[in-house]
Amino acid sequence: MPTQSHSFEELVKIMKKLRAPGGCPWDAEQTHESLTRYLLEETYEVIEAIDEKSPAHLKEELGDLLLQPVFHAAIAEESGSFNIDDVISTLCKKLIHRHPHVFGDLEIMNSSQQIENWEKIKKIEKGDERKSALSGVPDHLPALLKAHKISEKASRVGFDWEHADQVFAKVMEELHEFEEAWGAGDQARMEDELGDLLFSIANLGRFLSLNPEEALRKTINRFQKRFTFLEDELDRQGVPMQKASLEELDKLWEQAKSIERMWKL
Repeated sequence: MPTQSHSFEELVKIMKKLRAPGGCPWDAEQTHESLTRYLLEETYEVIEAIDEKSPAHLKEELGDLLLQPVFHAAIAEESGSFNIDDVISTLCKKLIHRHPHVFGDLEIMNSSQQIENWEKIKKIEKGDERKSALSGVPDHLPALLKAHKISEKASRVGFDWEHADQVFAKVMEELHEFEEAWGAGDQARMEDELGDLLFSIANLGRFLSLNPEEALRKTINRFQKRFTFLEDELDRQGVPMQKASLEELDKLWEQAKSIERMWKL
């Protein structure tokens, strides 16, 4: 039996019915503010599905993410602010305006020129709202991602190193300063220097076209998998982790890494 197909318009109607009297009490209670956490959660679940390389999971999670703007637009429509058609219309106008090389006569040779032109157009659109080259980076971005974005914007106006070895040197300089603060037992300075070190590492990632937020997220995922392997192996052996020696833990950790490499082959 073929799966019934639904349209975007049906999704909007379903959302309105959920919010209407006689609909779902939970949906009816939600506000822009209460939904913020779900917008973030659904975004990260989409990223997880992409990492898994599972089309079925990605399809499902993209649907959950799509629900969020539909939900927010339904709330806005009830107050007379805007509706989902306004959202789509605004997006279409923005895409057309910011791609004059596609919908106009401007010639662009590569993606770097497109990024530069995109930023120029955004600055004109925002007017006085964006006086600084660093404007436009959301305050609530995760810190490493925000560091990446900030340094990227600074780079576009020429505030950048010329060679990767200069960035490596900066990382080592910040590490040394953090060690000095640690040696002095100065907690406040240690926090400052740790921040400088993390920012310089984020800068290094950006300089080498590596996203530090993505790199750290993937490292955390690998750590979790390896740690779970340790727990499972020790449990199988009947050995509490607290009783295992460092040598035993290190050996199991290396086993976990070897298995990980095998799966990548």
